[in-house]
Amino acid sequence: GSHAYIADYLTREVLNQQPEELRRFLLQTSILRRLSGPLCEAVTGQPDGQWMLEALAEANLFLIALDDERRWFRYHHLFADLLGQRQRQEHGLETAVLHRRASAWFEANGYAGEAIRHAKKAQDYERVTDLIEATAETILMRSEAATLLQWLEGVPEAIIRSRPLICIYQATARLWSQFSFEKVLARLDDAVQANQDGRFTGEILAFQAII
Repeated sequence: GSHAYIADYLTREVLNQQPEELRRFLLQTSILRRLSGPLCEAVTGQPDGQWMLEALAEANLFLIALDDERRWFRYHHLFADLLGQRQRQEHGLETAVLHRRASAWFEANGYAGEAIRHAKKAQDYERVTDLIEATAETILMRSEAATLLQWLEGVPEAIIRSRPLICIYQATARLWSQFSFEKVLARLDDAVQANQDGRFTGEILAFQAII
């Protein structure tokens, strides 16, 4: 989308030729890596999300079906880049709200990873840690420590250190990912400091016993 000729063409010949309702739909849904009717309705606040997607696909507006049932779609990556750029330029203050709506929909429909990704895009880091706390045990039981560490990337240290359970989960993921013992123990110390009400003392003592 940053290539001047491609961006000019897509803007002039494609985006600017659409009715305003459809143009807003394109911009608002550009925050999504994949799209479905119900998801688009949740993000835009407008009905007929599935109809809009099918209309875009029929018009060959750079929309690619991801399944035979045509329930999930994605934009061509160059078109998605342009739409995202335009959304940020024209409606930048709205973008975080759209990400929060997407995060809520993905959470409600059992897509924890995408719920976390959109919460991070909205910079709603308290929500990010809430979502991680809710699913971290399952992720670790599936030996996906790298996924948990990736989810926590970019979350401010102050927020992590204030959440004893998050500290325990991150220390566990570090241990299983062969981080140095110093980094594992440092995060466990953060858990001890944050555990003011003693709620997670049992978990901390168990972890210390493992070490």
